[in-house]
Amino acid sequence: MAITAYLDIDQGSDFNTVIELENNDGTPMDLRGFSVYSQFRKSYGSTTAYQFDATIVDALNGKISLALSGTASSAIRPGRYLYDVELVIGTSSKTRVIEGIITINPEITRIP
Repeated sequence: MAITAYLDIDQGSDFNTVIELENNDGTPMDLRGFSVYSQFRKSYGSTTAYQFDATIVDALNGKISLALSGTASSAIRPGRYLYDVELVIGTSSKTRVIEGIITINPEITRIP
């Protein structure tokens, strides 16, 4: 079962967070051999999806990074979005590890 996490992103700012995944016994999840993917959408049925730059930064200690550039975040309308993070190994095994809501906070200052 995926854990739920809420994220706040400031429109126009770079966003980066590192998430540490654990096994049920509290030990770090071994991510060797996995790929990680993450998207967010306005609703479950939305055909428009935004991509996080999702990477495994420390496979042995279960650490993944989700990043979004300021340029990318400035092009996204403020509001609430749904997201998830999935681990994939091979061609057929996919596991959702995180899901939740993202709030894109509107940008006030616009620097030319």
